[in-house]
Amino acid sequence: MNGLNLDDAKKRAQELRQLLHEHNYRYYVLDDPVISDEEYDRLMRELTEIEKKFPELITPDSPTQRVGAEPLPYFEKVVHSSPMLSLGNAFNEEDLREFDERVRKAAGERPVRYVCELKIDGLAVSLRYEDGLFVRGATRGDGTTGEDITQNLKTIRSLPLRLNEPVTLEVRGEAFMPRAAFERLNSRREERGEPLFANPRNAAAGSLRQLDPKLAAERTLDLFIYALGEADEEHLSTHAETLEWLSRLGFKVNPARRTVGRIEDVLAFIEEWKERRPNLSYDIDGIVIKVDDLRLREEMGNTAKSPRWAIAYKFPAEEAVTVLREIELNVGRTGVVTPTAVLDPVPLAGTIVKRASLHNEDMIREKGIMLGDHVIVKKAGDIIPEVVGVLKEKRTGEETPFSMPTECPECGSRLVRLEGEVALRCINPECPAQTREGIIHFVSRGAMNIDGLGEKVVTQLFEHGLVRGVADLYYLQKGDLLKLERMGEKSVNNLLQAIEASKENSLERLIFGLGIRFVGAKGAKILARHYKRMERLLEAGEEELTALEEIGPKMADSIVTYMAKPEVRETIRRLKEAGVNMEYKGADDAAFPAAEGHPLAGKTVVITGTLESMSRNEASARLESLGANVTGSVSKKTDLLIAGEKAGSKLEKAQKLGIEIWDEERFLSILPEPVSQV
Repeated sequence: MNGLNLDDAKKRAQELRQLLHEHNYRYYVLDDPVISDEEYDRLMRELTEIEKKFPELITPDSPTQRVGAEPLPYFEKVVHSSPMLSLGNAFNEEDLREFDERVRKAAGERPVRYVCELKIDGLAVSLRYEDGLFVRGATRGDGTTGEDITQNLKTIRSLPLRLNEPVTLEVRGEAFMPRAAFERLNSRREERGEPLFANPRNAAAGSLRQLDPKLAAERTLDLFIYALGEADEEHLSTHAETLEWLSRLGFKVNPARRTVGRIEDVLAFIEEWKERRPNLSYDIDGIVIKVDDLRLREEMGNTAKSPRWAIAYKFPAEEAVTVLREIELNVGRTGVVTPTAVLDPVPLAGTIVKRASLHNEDMIREKGIMLGDHVIVKKAGDIIPEVVGVLKEKRTGEETPFSMPTECPECGSRLVRLEGEVALRCINPECPAQTREGIIHFVSRGAMNIDGLGEKVVTQLFEHGLVRGVADLYYLQKGDLLKLERMGEKSVNNLLQAIEASKENSLERLIFGLGIRFVGAKGAKILARHYKRMERLLEAGEEELTALEEIGPKMADSIVTYMAKPEVRETIRRLKEAGVNMEYKGADDAAFPAAEGHPLAGKTVVITGTLESMSRNEASARLESLGANVTGSVSKKTDLLIAGEKAGSKLEKAQKLGIEIWDEERFLSILPEPVSQV
């Protein structure tokens, strides 16, 4: 390597790039590797060393560039060459037969053929290639304009950076997270005490919208290409031919597809994949049926929102039947006792379900649930499934009734049901379960954000007597931590660094982390903004608290009662003594332009449904930075509802009240671009 001149290096780099492209294709697209991982890594190291020595030889399609970009301040807008329309939905056989009748009417005497494809539950993307090179990738957005996520898409190994032919085109596909990768990701997030992703689709969308491509690369996404958006290819006459051609170009096209001539064959394909769905390595939520003849498609055209020549059959939410063996009781940080069903393991929506939510005592009584019952478990995108019904006809007489206890399963204190609540609650402030859960909340991402302090580590600290409250975290010693299971030198150093870094957090994170009842992240920020310093909040009275916007009597009473407790004041004293910041720093406000004069300033806004471009917490923060008042429920005082996917009762209520409704794209269009933080 040391004696390599520029000409030799250029020739060898070209050879290595070609080899690595071929091996990437065989491994990630064909699933047919011909070399070992070690040999692949050796080739990649050699190319990396050449490009390091001769940076001028780096090309945009080099395999080394998949994770080479710097973090972005924000995503640029991209206008699609042709609209990315959404599909109309079919929910039953009647809907499909009506679709078939419309197609055959348009076709006249011509034969009709359909291509049936699996509907991948991921994020729709558009990829542009010029002379065979990948130049840009974007989200669907509103169908006309999306966001440029090129650098994040480059991290997907099944996406070809160079095609097998020097063609210029735009293709459409679905980026998704395989189930195994989703489980690994959530396992890591759980260990770090971070919120879990609800499902692989949300995880994929969140990954592709990371401003740092290196974080996206850690998520192990995959991609199927399913359509041609734009190309000068007159030799193609059917969709089936198009998919075959795209496959030859080097794209990963899902082989689980079938071309059929009768609607009965479409129905048979759907039934087949209803059965086979659990065995897939990725999530699907339906079957897409497309007219095969491209000329007929052109004649049928599109509506404003969707093509007339395609339809998506949506699977109903999956359910499974299993046996409920016992009911476990968990005590949360506020003392609420939550029952959880322990089940015979059963496959459901791609995972093995062993536990399911029972919500509260009233639900158990209402559904008549007994130990030993055969129960129906439903999983409609949630992390923990829920028990939705009992098959009482399967009872044998050996089932036994269940009654909620009268004493806390953790500390033995009497459980109470507070007025207006359905939950049983332990009100013992010394309850170890509440203390442990309170620490887990304190270190969570939305609070003090201490990386490496997940539930398992906190439980170990608690069990070994190293912490009895949140302040103890800031007095932990390296020697004590090294004695814990799976805590080596590097893990301990990283944890201590994370604890030290958390001392610089702005006051609202500390207030939220303390877990004051009724005070969420938004309430904590209102308090921090107003009082600026913890010592001022400690002395606040109910009357002045209720004078603040959105601080009602219940929250004010909770704050005053909490802050008056001697043990709370001692905790705050110890936190301050340890160097934890007690002042408001205006966290995150500088990331966005000022709200002065913005049309949403002073408006009351509600967000409902799932947003593709950001979490609802992020959307709330953006709206608040513009001066809007974000609330959780729709009323006559609501000025605007922002509705994402799967919007439910709030959308219906807003429509009845005549409230202005925006979709996500309209919302994004009024946001100023974030300011880069240097």
